Amino acid sequence: MNTGLTHYLILSAILFAIGLYGSLSKKHAIIILMSIEVMLNSVNILLVAFSRYVVTTLLTGQVFAIFIFVVAAAEVAVGVAIIINIYRNRQTVNVDKIDLMKW
Repeated sequence: MNTGLTHYLILSAILFAIGLYGSLSKKHAIIILMSIEVMLNSVNILLVAFSRYVVTTLLTGQVFAIFIFVVAAAEVAVGVAIIINIYRNRQTVNVDKIDLMKW
């Protein structure tokens, strides 16, 4: 059995759905960041699969995937720094209890 574009599309959709569920339903800030990372990785799988099966001579999907990896690494660094700062001030990382921007 050969793995084709359809298999990668299904895998990417499942991973994106898992990440979306995790980011919308969980209350822990670290789990939300991890869910966003899963969603970004599903997009990377999709980009590389389309680049491999649709446009075989160009490496545009791989280049975009590398850019997404860089953005994801920066997002994790900034997000964890913000979460650590909030934990030091509020002693919680529960997003329901973080109300820093309320008047």
